[in-house]
Parts: sequence; structure tokens; C-alpha cells
Amino acid sequence: MNDWLDEINWNEDGLVPAIAQDHKTGRVLMMAWMNREALQLTVSEQRAIYWSRSRGKLWRKGEESGHVQTLHEIRLDCDADVVILQVEQRGGIACHTGRESCFYRVYRDGAWETVDLQLKSPDAIYHKGHTHE
Repeated sequence: MNDWLDEINWNEDGLVPAIAQDHKTGRVLMMAWMNREALQLTVSEQRAIYWSRSRGKLWRKGEESGHVQTLHEIRLDCDADVVILQVEQRGGIACHTGRESCFYRVYRDGAWETVDLQLKSPDAIYHKGHTHE
């Protein structure tokens, strides 16, 4: 029944990198990790669920911020060791810093330059101070 999960090349920790991408624009929103349970639940609940390495538990994207990622499609790369989640980002904010994407810095002339505006402060997102999802 879960043969599709057996086709994934999980790393030594039983994880696979998961890239969340806007299903309409193709913009990369974020990268997180998934274990078997997270990927299976993502499919069954049709929303992005990741594995939080820092907290050692499942993390339903948006459970604290309200910025849920609704699943549209999952793709597996040629080596079967990376997945892409095509999602609709509810609320327009994927990053815990209050930006649309976690990839908001560009390398220019020997330094990282912030190129995306902060749409909302982390304090306003998490209602109690900065908490990374």
C-alpha cells in the first residue's frame, strides 16, 4: 500500500529534503525535511507536513502562524532523494521571518543582500515573540 514510499532514497536519518514551491509561479518558498510519516500525512491531509529536526517531531506548516501550505502535487527527482511539493501558500508568507520565501537574500559583490521585503513581523505572525516553525 505504501510502496511509493519505499521508492524514496531516505538519508541515514530516515529523512528526505522537501522543497516547497508555489504551484502557480514556480517560486521556491522554502526547504524543510520530511520523514516517511510526514510525507504520508502530507498526502492524506493534502497539506504540507514536515519533520522538525530541532524539535524532533512532526510540524504541520501553519500550525502556529496560520500560513498553511495546501498540496497540489508532489514530484520526486531522478535520484529519488529530493521531493518538491507544489503548494498554495495560504497568507502569502512561507518564511518565519515574515517573507514570501525563505530565499530572500542574493549574493552580490562578496556579500548577501536582502532583496525581498518583510511582509509581516515574526512577533505579529506568532503572537508571542519570535518562534521558528
